[in-house]
Amino acid sequence: MATLYEMTPKQIVAELDKYIIGQDSAKRSVAVALRNRYRRSQLPEEMRDEITPKNILMMGPTGVGKTEIARRLAKLMDAPFVKVEATKFTEVGYVGRDVDSMIRDLMEASIRVTKQKRLQEKYSIAQEMAEEKIIQAIIPGKQKPQSQGVRGPFDLLMGNGFHLSGQPSAPKEEEPQDNEVNLAREQVRQQLKQGLLEEQFIEIEVEEAPKGNNLDLQEGATIAIGNIFGDMMPKKKKKKNMKVKDARKVLTEQEAQNLIDMDQVTSEALENAEQNGIVFIDEIDKIASGSSYRSGADVSREGVQRDILPIVEGSVVNTKYGPVKTDHILFIGAGAFHIAKPTDLIPELQGRFPIRVELENLTKEAFVRILTVPENALLKQHKALLETEGAEVEFTDGAVEEIANMAFLMNEQTENIGARRLHTIMEQLLEDISFNIPDMEDKKIVIDETYVKEKFEDRIHSVDIDRFIL
Repeated sequence: MATLYEMTPKQIVAELDKYIIGQDSAKRSVAVALRNRYRRSQLPEEMRDEITPKNILMMGPTGVGKTEIARRLAKLMDAPFVKVEATKFTEVGYVGRDVDSMIRDLMEASIRVTKQKRLQEKYSIAQEMAEEKIIQAIIPGKQKPQSQGVRGPFDLLMGNGFHLSGQPSAPKEEEPQDNEVNLAREQVRQQLKQGLLEEQFIEIEVEEAPKGNNLDLQEGATIAIGNIFGDMMPKKKKKKNMKVKDARKVLTEQEAQNLIDMDQVTSEALENAEQNGIVFIDEIDKIASGSSYRSGADVSREGVQRDILPIVEGSVVNTKYGPVKTDHILFIGAGAFHIAKPTDLIPELQGRFPIRVELENLTKEAFVRILTVPENALLKQHKALLETEGAEVEFTDGAVEEIANMAFLMNEQTENIGARRLHTIMEQLLEDISFNIPDMEDKKIVIDETYVKEKFEDRIHSVDIDRFIL
C-alpha cells in the first residue's frame, strides 16, 4: 500500500471506510488536509513556508467516530501522530507538566517511526550477522590457553608464531582443528537454513538495557544519569540461555540497533515531526467555558486555552532531541460540544481551527452496518472469540436488525453514547453463552430475533432500567 501522503483523498476515504461507518464529511476534510500536506511538499521552499496547515475541529456526540478516525489515521500513516486529552491539563495538582508535553510526545513518536524505518532497512544485514553469532554459539572456536591471564613478552612472541630462536613456528597443530570447526559450522549453517535447530537452546551474549537512572527536573528537562558516561564506558553484556528462534530475534534487533546512526535518526525525526506531525486534541470542548460566568474551574480552562494557543499558532518547543517548530504541525480538535459551543472557545483559538466538521448521530441503518460491514466488525469479533472454544455462532438477519434497533432506541431513551452502546448489548446478549460454552455438548448456536427480544424484553421499553445499561 502507498504511504498515506502519496494516496489521493478518495483513496484515504476508501481506506477509512473499511473501519468507520458514515461520517463522510469528516473523512473528506481529513483526507483533503492530509493531501494538502503532500501538495505543499511539492512546492518551492519559499512558497512552502508561507502555507500553514488548516486545522480541523470535529463536533459530534460521543461514540460516533471522532477518535476512531484519528486512531485509524495513526495506523495508516508513516508520519508521527499523537493523541492527547485536553482535560488532563486542567487536573488539580497538575504541577510540572504543561501543554508543551504534547509536542514532546509527538517528537518521541517521530523518533519511534523514523528509527523503525531505519531498522527495517538494516534488518537483512543484521539477520546475517545474527546467524553468524548463533553458529558461533553452537560451535565455539578453540580457545588458546594464552587468552586468559596476563601475557608476558615471551608469550606474545610465541603467540605471534615465533620460537625463541626467532624462527617462525609452523602452526601445523592448529590447522586441523580450525578445519574441523569450519566444517562443523558449515553443517550447522545448512541445518539452520532447513529450520532443524529452531528449538535447540543456546547461550548468547546480550547487551543489558540501560537502567532508568533519570533525574526529572521538569517536564521535558530530564537528565539521564546513565547517558552522561554512557559513551565513555563499554556496554555491559550478560549471558542468556534461549531457543535459537528467540535468539535470532534478539540478536537481529541488537545488530540492527548497532548499525543505525542515531544522530541521523534524530535529525530526520525532527524534520518529520515539524513537517508531517499530527496532534489530535480530544475533549477540546471541556476546556471551553461559557461567557455567562468565569470563576473557579472556568478560569483554569481559559488558562489552558491560552497555553494551547501559541503552540497551535506556531512556536518553538524545546525537547531533549532539540527545538521543534510547530508552525506546520496539523492540529485536529474534537469534542461533543453538547454543553459548550465552539464559540465558547477564546476567539484566537477559534480562528486557528478554520475547518469545522459536524459528525452525525448514528441511525438504526448505521448500527446494522457497524455490526456487519467493517473489517473488524463487532459480530466478527465475538464469533472469533467463541470459535476458540469450538463454538459456531450464527446471527440471523433478524437478530442483527433487532440488536441495531435496540441500540438506537436505548440511545434515544437515555444518554446517547453512540456505537459504544453496541458493545454493552453484545456483551449482555452473549453472557450466558460465553459462560456455559466450555461445558456445552452442542456447540452450534443460532441467535435469531426471538432470542434477542427475550433477552431484553424487560429492558428495552423501560427508561429506568435502561439507565443501568451503559
